[in-house]
Amino acid sequence: MRLPAYSSAVQRRYAIIGSGALGGFYGARLQRAGCEVHFLLHSDYEHVRKHGLRCDSKDGDFHLPHVHAYQHARDLPPCDVVIVALKTTHNHLLAELLPPTGAVLTLQNGLGNEEAIAAVTGPERVLGGVAFLCSHKVGPGHIRHLDYGQVTLGEFSTSVVTERLRQIGADFERAGIPVRLEPDLRMVRWRKLVWNIPFNGLSVILDASTDALLRHTATRALIVDLMREVVHGANACGARLTDADIEQMMQYSDRMTPYKPSMKLDFEAGRPLEVEAIFGEPLRRAQRAGVTLPRIETLYRQLFFLDARRRP
Repeated sequence: MRLPAYSSAVQRRYAIIGSGALGGFYGARLQRAGCEVHFLLHSDYEHVRKHGLRCDSKDGDFHLPHVHAYQHARDLPPCDVVIVALKTTHNHLLAELLPPTGAVLTLQNGLGNEEAIAAVTGPERVLGGVAFLCSHKVGPGHIRHLDYGQVTLGEFSTSVVTERLRQIGADFERAGIPVRLEPDLRMVRWRKLVWNIPFNGLSVILDASTDALLRHTATRALIVDLMREVVHGANACGARLTDADIEQMMQYSDRMTPYKPSMKLDFEAGRPLEVEAIFGEPLRRAQRAGVTLPRIETLYRQLFFLDARRRP
């Protein structure tokens, strides 16, 4: 499959679809580094249009008094790279939100997002990535960055590190965002689930932040057991993970600033939970590969119940 040509001589224009704790943070960092960035906003639109974006960060606070803010996707100008940072519970809106041109980089949680975007844009425009980031919104246009921030990026339709991937990675690096480029996007996605499945799920079910879950011997053991199931499912699906990935995620977590994962924050705010992307889709893929993941399935059913009973 032929991918679009990409030039390092051209300054890339970015669009951010979903300008919350993740998209707002990375978009603001890219703009501060000199990139032209266009933000699609919903509830924060009027505030950001008038007052800009503010980021309180462990790497240094900053304020962007003027940003390109839009309330409707149709008003976005043509952009070279569209970063999708929506919650996966809004993926049914992708056909309305994605512009007709530009590479589309999804930094969403879970599995199946590249496929959902490719159904709208075609696979050759799609890139995927995961962010290891501790941040949350504390008010309109106001993001608090607590810890980490690195991203891992890969192509969806090919297993090579392309020139466009290198150039997008270079823009992130200039913005002070550590970047890793990987040829195997499937492995990248499953590796992030090694962290996301235990910490997002248990934080909701047990009403606990990351430090509390790690501190207690019973929950710490359960975290490791869940991580082992993720590795088992990943390997059944062709993503090569090992116990070293578990050890690395535990080390990251032990060094992490005490943190409420995104699913915990969504649950407390009464927002829909990303149950299907983070739990349901990995389970279905593992089952198609002939593998059962009983601990993860238990979490999935509990979260499905908690999420469903709050909806009409």
